Amino acid sequence: MRYRTLGKTGLKVSEVGFGGWAIGGNAFGNSYGPTDDKTSLDAIKRALELGCNFFDTADAYGHGHSEELLGQALKGRRDDVVIATKVGADFYHDPPRMNFTSDYLSFALTKSCERLQTDRVDLYQLHNPPIQLLRSGKIFAGLEKLVDAGKIQSYGISIHAPEEGLLAMKNGRLATIQVVFNALRQEAKNKLFQTARQNNVAIIAREPLANGFLTGKISDDSSFPPGDIRFNFPRDYFHTLVKAAQKLKFLESKSRTLAQASIRFVLDHGEISTVIPGAKTRQQAEEDLQASELPSLTGEELLRIRILREEGFA
Repeated sequence: MRYRTLGKTGLKVSEVGFGGWAIGGNAFGNSYGPTDDKTSLDAIKRALELGCNFFDTADAYGHGHSEELLGQALKGRRDDVVIATKVGADFYHDPPRMNFTSDYLSFALTKSCERLQTDRVDLYQLHNPPIQLLRSGKIFAGLEKLVDAGKIQSYGISIHAPEEGLLAMKNGRLATIQVVFNALRQEAKNKLFQTARQNNVAIIAREPLANGFLTGKISDDSSFPPGDIRFNFPRDYFHTLVKAAQKLKFLESKSRTLAQASIRFVLDHGEISTVIPGAKTRQQAEEDLQASELPSLTGEELLRIRILREEGFA
């Protein structure tokens, strides 16, 4: 496993981290399907064995269940790992809502720490806040208080659109930006990456496997249970993702899978501090983490990916 610096935090993190969304399970939807806790714990422990020290989750994943599993699996190894979680999806109240008030951030952090079995969080991230709240910068005041109190080491933001990250860097002292980046979606590559580098803000790349489609194991006939986020994908979009993955199968070889090549594609961008594929099983964790040790994609392979994207993978 190779390690990179997480921006201005100075923390050394495994360049392939562990994404904790999937292990949250399907009890509350917003999932990657059903899980088995014993299998999930085995996946986390295998990631540790292979040198992973960056574990990213959110309180919303299984309404705290992902955090609970990480707390169990990382018990006794707290000082060896960097724990990142997210806040903002307030499931404690009925109906659920987005909540980024200072009091709520403090309350939710206490709950997350209880589940994670820790007295601190290394990286606390706002979970996809609306762009209107980013324009004034007031949203970061509660996070600054938590840093001053020693309850979090640093804070960041998880975003959808690059414009949100640019606003956040302008109006807050964040340390990281978590954003979708993969062979199919590269909107963040230009201005956001450049500005983040100038401000020493780390980029955490999520969804490197495009919701699992870049494993190459999903076909036009595949189906997913209710609660799995892919259950609601429009069929045209679903088929487009399947077709794109098929077009990228030239990246497979005897020495790497399509999933590993897709993770390697992300890592070949120097602006990335860590990439966080999700893993539900020991085997998935092994496959994902081994991408760190593989050679970079060739110039010819990168050119073919670029041409396919320009053609819309038609």
